[in-house]
Amino acid sequence: MGEIQRPGALYQQVAAEIRSGISTGEYTPGAPLPSEAQLIDRYRVSRPTVRKAIAALRAEGLIEVIHGKGSYVRAVPAPAVTIERTITRSGKTFRTGHHQWQQAEAPTVYRTTTTATTGPLLELAEGEALFAVDRLLTDPDTETRALHRILIPFATADQVKQLAEAPDTEPEQIYALLTKAGHTLTWHETVSARMPLPDERTALHTPDATPIIHTTRTTHGNDQHPLILEELRAGADRTQLAYHITADSPRTLHTV
Repeated sequence: MGEIQRPGALYQQVAAEIRSGISTGEYTPGAPLPSEAQLIDRYRVSRPTVRKAIAALRAEGLIEVIHGKGSYVRAVPAPAVTIERTITRSGKTFRTGHHQWQQAEAPTVYRTTTTATTGPLLELAEGEALFAVDRLLTDPDTETRALHRILIPFATADQVKQLAEAPDTEPEQIYALLTKAGHTLTWHETVSARMPLPDERTALHTPDATPIIHTTRTTHGNDQHPLILEELRAGADRTQLAYHITADSPRTLHTV
């Protein structure tokens, strides 16, 4: 690669050339990039242009800048921990894949309302009252962090007095309480990836330009009515999700 000759902003052209070098293996994960002076000489551009190109690649998550050492191709580590998302039950006891995670601090309990996102999941209009509980969880083996939120509609709390008195009851215990109240529970979960908000990035200790995994799990009771909504957020560089999947039992149709 030599002097930049393609149309477009110079820094974008430099970034494209470096990006191409990363994808072809010229610059391997963990390897340093050429110095600013070398890049200036190689592409015959100014120092500000090189710095804007490096900043763009850093924002994409392709490189990391180590103060006093230079720019390095970012290695993509294997996830530190696998979170089992399957819910299991033994008698009256429920277990989730993160029930052994520790709480880094006391849960935050507050009142809130449904939004344009959470309302449809709970089959409620926007602005309906909810109890909310936020937890910061850590895996005891890897110190990986996760943010857990549970939203409890007032209607659900009215059915189970303990939820009205103690919304910060552990999710597994909430499942047991709802079952005791006569519900046959089922769950629906979605998974998405997005860039973290500033407070999420700080709480999860995620590096620059690193997305998070965001799961939403709705617990349904009788007649498939939504009872509670849970959210789990974790850094995509540190976690992966696992699900135990089985086929539905075959059903026999009978003529009435």
